[in-house]
Amino acid sequence: MVQNDNYLFAGLGNPGPEYELTRHNIGFMVIDRLAERWDSPVRKHKYHAVYGLYNAEKFRAILIKPQTYMNRSGRAVKSFANYYQIPESRILVIFDDLDLPFGEIRIRKSGGSSGQKGMESIIQSLGTQNFPRMRVGIGRPPGKQSPADFILDEFKQRERESLDLLLDTCADAILTYLSDGIDKAMTRYNHSIFENEKD
Repeated sequence: MVQNDNYLFAGLGNPGPEYELTRHNIGFMVIDRLAERWDSPVRKHKYHAVYGLYNAEKFRAILIKPQTYMNRSGRAVKSFANYYQIPESRILVIFDDLDLPFGEIRIRKSGGSSGQKGMESIIQSLGTQNFPRMRVGIGRPPGKQSPADFILDEFKQRERESLDLLLDTCADAILTYLSDGIDKAMTRYNHSIFENEKD
């Protein structure tokens, strides 16, 4: 059950159909896209999360979507990390970021929470911020809309047209992280998905 090549991928979001397509659930969406690539559904229940396992020749990936609501995400991440004996360097957390434009990706080896409540919970639960993370840009709210309302809104039609590309790019970045390391993933994918369209 425990092996030294385990990786934990935690996508952050809120459970329930009313949140499924909201901006705050982009982490869940990335996990689902990765699960599709590996044909490893995230449906089992344990430690306050739904999860799936993917066994490859050189590694095993544990994919989780915490079900405690965003601000208690750390409970599930810590429980899975402890059970599968996963070092912090192999825990990758995927979450939405208001401070990045929609479609921009930022992978980092460590860092703060960026004000994201789920990340704050994980940092507190693990007792460290020295673990990899993928920030997925959702942009800032327009006009006077509050950030709290904005993150719980669904993506607009214009954004939905690019959402598949964004999720696929995030999945590609994770596969690169596994095959070539985090430095290569950062070099290749720390930019906007729209960068190649600027001519």
